[in-house]
Amino acid sequence: MAIINIITIKRIFNIPLFHSTFSLLSSSISTTTTTTPTSSSPSKTPLEKQFESWINHLKPGFTPSDVNNALASQSDPDLALDIFRWTSQQRSYKHTSLTYLTIINHLITSRHYQQAETLVEEVIAGVCDPTLPLYNTIIRFCCSRKFLFNRAFDVYNKMLNSQDCKPNLETYTLLFNSLLRRFNKLNVCYVYLHSVRSLTKQMKANGVIPDIFVLNMIIKAYSKCLELDEAIRVFREMGLYACEPNGYSYSYIAKGLCEKGRVEQGFGFYKEMRVKCLVPSTSAYVIIVCSLALERRFDDAIEVMFDMLSNSRSPDHLTYKTVLEGLCLERRVDDAFELLDECKKRDFYMNEKMYKTLFNDLQFVCRD
Repeated sequence: MAIINIITIKRIFNIPLFHSTFSLLSSSISTTTTTTPTSSSPSKTPLEKQFESWINHLKPGFTPSDVNNALASQSDPDLALDIFRWTSQQRSYKHTSLTYLTIINHLITSRHYQQAETLVEEVIAGVCDPTLPLYNTIIRFCCSRKFLFNRAFDVYNKMLNSQDCKPNLETYTLLFNSLLRRFNKLNVCYVYLHSVRSLTKQMKANGVIPDIFVLNMIIKAYSKCLELDEAIRVFREMGLYACEPNGYSYSYIAKGLCEKGRVEQGFGFYKEMRVKCLVPSTSAYVIIVCSLALERRFDDAIEVMFDMLSNSRSPDHLTYKTVLEGLCLERRVDDAFELLDECKKRDFYMNEKMYKTLFNDLQFVCRD
């Protein structure tokens, strides 16, 4: 009965089987055998039977490779963690980076984040030798968890100081991507821009060659902070890394230049990318159209807007309103209404409600 009570308590409180069960089981078994030597053994749950089965499969003198195979074969993360902890307490055995990588991936996949964080802290503390796959996995996990963002850079700094585990392209991709996700407001952008600069310098110093994805993230960071000269410098250096600017590269530059007030230069990047048959992003189209309209360059704005529609990009209400009302203010009332009707034909996403709203707005503005 002592064994059954222990197991019942563990199940009620959802405590992994191994962490204290087996030490208690051993003492309970000795006590039970002295008091009731003729009692029959209690029934075991399927999870307990699975655990004992895997423990029996691990022959004396098992290696990290044997343990890794056992962990990789488990579909139950709790059972895998029990096996991991049990093996770690056996004499003459020590987990390696491979076993830690397997169990951490297992826990992350099954969303056992708290247990994964515990094992991550063990790795950072130096429980096993560092390897690129293990450290990159930890950085990816930390970057995905809001409160572990700084921990990702702690791991990165350990990699910088390591002799055998220097950061690679994957490492920098994860860190740049994590930083860019925080560029949601202009004042916050400047806070993280220093980190982008530092990472870029360290990446070059470590001899890591960036790909188009990393270079675009760097360009995006500079463009969002309106540091366009820096963004253009990175844009021009792409050829040094055997990378060809793509639609994202041009869109970030063109959009940033227009937001900075350098509309003519931004429009030039737009025309250059269209010559190369590259299509801007919707946000880039919108900024270019509005910037041209605000500078009273309505013919160019309309040309870009029609190009936007031909590429299945739909302007929003504010973009239409900026162009149409701008035409009215320039005494081109007929042109404004004709443009609205033409856009209604070309824009499959313009519903009747938006059309009527724009039409009424035009009537109100033109009446004044």
